[in-house]
Amino acid sequence: MGLDDAVYRRLKKQVGDAYITRNPEDRVCYSYDAAPGQSFMPDAVVFPESEAQVADIMRLAWEKRIPVIPRGSGSGMTGGAVPVQGGLVMAMTRMNRILEIDTDNFIATVEPGVIVADLHTAVENKGLFYPPDPASSAVCTIGGNVGECAGGPRAVKYGVTRDYVLGLGAVLPCGDIIHTGVCTAKGVAGYDLTRLIVGSEGTLAIVTRITLKLLPKPAYVATMAVCFDDMEKAARTVSGIMRRAVIPRCVEYLDDASLALVRNQLQSDLPDQTRALLILELDGDETQVKSQTEQIRAFCMQSGALDIRMATDPVQAAAIWQARKALSPTLYQIASQKLNEDIVVPISKIPDMVSHIQTLQQESGLTIVSFGHAGDGNIHCNIMYDKTDAAQVKQAHNAVDKLFAATLALGGTITGEHGVGLTKKGYLSWEIGEKEQAIMKQIKAVFDPRQILNPGKIFS
Repeated sequence: MGLDDAVYRRLKKQVGDAYITRNPEDRVCYSYDAAPGQSFMPDAVVFPESEAQVADIMRLAWEKRIPVIPRGSGSGMTGGAVPVQGGLVMAMTRMNRILEIDTDNFIATVEPGVIVADLHTAVENKGLFYPPDPASSAVCTIGGNVGECAGGPRAVKYGVTRDYVLGLGAVLPCGDIIHTGVCTAKGVAGYDLTRLIVGSEGTLAIVTRITLKLLPKPAYVATMAVCFDDMEKAARTVSGIMRRAVIPRCVEYLDDASLALVRNQLQSDLPDQTRALLILELDGDETQVKSQTEQIRAFCMQSGALDIRMATDPVQAAAIWQARKALSPTLYQIASQKLNEDIVVPISKIPDMVSHIQTLQQESGLTIVSFGHAGDGNIHCNIMYDKTDAAQVKQAHNAVDKLFAATLALGGTITGEHGVGLTKKGYLSWEIGEKEQAIMKQIKAVFDPRQILNPGKIFS
């Protein structure tokens, strides 16, 4: 039957006239996310305000076999929020309350539409700390982070989203409400449904409530920018740093093309011969951090660093991170389109991967900009091209093939935090075997036997 006039009227009754739309100008805004070239019009967009409303909507969608696509801020890079079969986009932005911050038990309970940066501010004002910090934290939602298992710069020391999700409230495709996990530090009763849903890209259930583990806010943070005249030298330094007893909370790198875009934002004059930059951050007890900082400084200089710039106050530190987080949108100064791939390789293989990327750039004739979370081997490789030039489009996609092949040959993975979604599902079989995929598809069928929840994602 689908989303006809009668169904639309029932949906309006469930959420109110103001919170559902099928106007073309509204629907087009929800036809795409941050993945290039992926756009499909939904039949309608709905904005629930409660778990009960989500359940009511899903019961109706189940009855009428209407595809439903959960959506946060639409900042995903792989088409995970794109309605490839039309249907109903469920935008979770109204469910944006921080329900509780429990300072005694180091727990926060939030709704999925909470902006990650707002969560950071709220818990830090209470002396607590939520480590996951993706580059899009100023706009992305915690629900989207749960769907993709987002990471960010601090993952090298603190881990990724799944390491902080203790429990979930969620609605199944049939409209049933489930509660998974615990609100304690330990809990192993039954299968771990929480971790199964985290990173499932909105294909198993719609998350409506999230219980998060928090940490004490670090007493002291030191931020430094380390300049190198060669990208491979910087990559070897990363490998060396991670072999030492000191574990920074962030080890980011920017290549020469990245630096050209953000050099003016760094609030520091870098040496003219700088061709690569490492951003290092350490946290903890002030005395200990200062001692560790000196160890890292000494090692970097021994490894051939040109210069090391310490942030002297939080404003300078913030400027460094603002420049890093501004990189992705500024790439369009180079070319009209990009393929942004978030590969991961073992830390010891970072120099090899950097060499592969440089060779790939020479072979393709395209500008390839790389930066990312070098401390855990997560490299954001951006292949830039003119989308109106058919030859460049072909070269760009061939470059992705070669990039993924090299990544897997080094023992890596084709996606560290962006997910598979729509754009990488053709490559899933490169990494995941037939038997393993069959198990995953069976899990999907248990949760969603009618295949209505975020259809067309992950699996070809």
